[in-house]
This record gives sequence, structure tokens and C-alpha cells, in this order.
Amino acid sequence: MEMKATNAGIRKGDQVRVMTGRDKGKTGRVLAVNPNKRTVTVEHASIIKRHTRANPSKNVKGGIVEKEGSIRISNVMLVCASCSKHTRVGHKFMPDGTKVRICRRCGTTLEK
Repeated sequence: MEMKATNAGIRKGDQVRVMTGRDKGKTGRVLAVNPNKRTVTVEHASIIKRHTRANPSKNVKGGIVEKEGSIRISNVMLVCASCSKHTRVGHKFMPDGTKVRICRRCGTTLEK
């Protein structure tokens, strides 16, 4: 079974809240979205440790590096800037014909 790529209305730079897992309740900015794997990378959430070999030519120090891992896109929800609550994403066509994302709670647009 082949999965269809999706981004669930979440884009890079959006503010999201983690809804399930060990980081439940944390909020952070989206650093990356992978629609094919259906994952997002959230700032300060899902911290993993990686062992890194030193590389003097690239000025990389060796040791244990902590960085953000990916989270399933279904486990995060967008945080509305106007009502400051996590919300589902809706879509609406504006009078000029452009399609924008809207907050399902308060109805305001989520575009910056």
C-alpha cells in the first residue's frame, strides 16, 4: 500500500503543539516538514542523541550531539496566533481567489 504525500496544512515556521508522546504539551516552531514520510521536526521537541565523529576539515567537533528528531504529523496541532489555542486547519477562498488557511476555533486566517 502506497501512502499519499500530505502536509496536513502545517508548514515550516508554524507554531505547533505536540499532542501525544513523551513531549506531550510542548509547543515549538516547525523546522522541517517531510510530506512523503508524514513527519515534522519541531523545535525543542523529540530530542535525540547522535554520536558524531570529529571532522576537522568541516570544523565539526566529535562527541554526543543532541538534536530534534521527527514527529508524526498527526501527533501535532497548529497553534492559532490570535486565540492562542491549538486548532484544526480549515481552508477558505478569499474574494480575490486565493486559498488561505483558517483557524477552526475563531475563524481568523493563519497566514502571516
